[in-house]
Amino acid sequence: MKKTFAILLLALAVISLNAQTNKLNTNQSVTTTGKLTNSSRLFASKDDLTSVIVIIPADSIVTVLDSDSTYLHVVYDDNEGYIFNRHVVLNKVAVQNQQSFQNQSSAQPTEPVVDQQQSRYSYLENKYGTNMASKLITGKIWKGMNSDMVKDSWGMAEKINRIISGNVVKEEWIFKNTWLYFENNTLLEWGPAKK
Repeated sequence: MKKTFAILLLALAVISLNAQTNKLNTNQSVTTTGKLTNSSRLFASKDDLTSVIVIIPADSIVTVLDSDSTYLHVVYDDNEGYIFNRHVVLNKVAVQNQQSFQNQSSAQPTEPVVDQQQSRYSYLENKYGTNMASKLITGKIWKGMNSDMVKDSWGMAEKINRIISGNVVKEEWIFKNTWLYFENNTLLEWGPAKK
């Protein structure tokens, strides 16, 4: 038992040392900027579309911190928040090697970032048609939507409560600041989440 434990500790130490060495080799800073094609709302939370911090004018430059399929986590004039990625044309990503294992520094441009928003819009257009795709890409919801449409508009909920009673399936989707109520896969109502 002690021998197995000692071998396990040694293996973990080797893995940890290897991970730290790899981290030194790939310690890179990625700076991505984007130019807004339209004016855009900067949200404090991507789960609460009523949490607008500021309206960013068209042709403004934002610094992109992170992204998902719908939103970009950005900084604009010392305001940090989320905007829809369809409103931004991303510039090339400049990767700068700050400290390599050999203590060399160099800047290496990479390939342009693919416009994810255009491919997302094409996906939605093929799935639902042009009219629905333009509504979903703007993050709109309405009564009568099915759950797939809501996922394509807002993404997955943080929590889903489901009750099945006979042939009726009732679901409550809870986002950070909003809840949605579905019955048999149809959105019936929504409101602010209780804290």
